[in-house]
Amino acid sequence: MSSMATRDADRFGILKESLASLGPVRRGTVLRRFIRCGRSACLCQADPPKLHGPYYEWTRKVSGKTVSVRLTQEQARLMKQWIANARRLDRLVADMERASLRMTERPFQDAAKPRKA
Repeated sequence: MSSMATRDADRFGILKESLASLGPVRRGTVLRRFIRCGRSACLCQADPPKLHGPYYEWTRKVSGKTVSVRLTQEQARLMKQWIANARRLDRLVADMERASLRMTERPFQDAAKPRKA
């Protein structure tokens, strides 16, 4: 096995271990929002306004439609971790695919080389 093949196999193994240690995953975005209410006498209508909040929302797509869920601050913290895990999962899978492509191309490249008689 060449040094490049060994490096790719080692990298693939490291990526698999990283994948196994990944925590729960969720897709979407967590927003931190400040809002105005509809009451004309409220401080949120003043100049400068003192807006209500922060309010946390988790937004994602479900069957092609945007769905939002209000979260507590602690739920928002957890959701951000899970979303970060999902992004890390995407990077790990992409890296594994690149390493796999290099590893699986070598047998075909070796077969295409002309053999000496």
